[in-house]
Amino acid sequence: MVALLLGTVAAVIGAEWPRFSGRFGNEARQRRERMHRKSQLKLLRTETEEFAASVERDLNELPTIEETDRKR
Repeated sequence: MVALLLGTVAAVIGAEWPRFSGRFGNEARQRRERMHRKSQLKLLRTETEEFAASVERDLNELPTIEETDRKR
């Protein structure tokens, strides 16, 4: 009876091995480590992004002519 149970357990483990190795194997460990490293990264703004943001701010602060002012 014990041998039959052990054989069944071994067959299930053999059939499910790809799924187990994907979840608990070396590749899964590397994937978890990479996700951890990526979560520690910080986004740095480049000079071009800062320049574009300052230009956009300047354009938003410029005075505009309203439609009623144009008719005069």
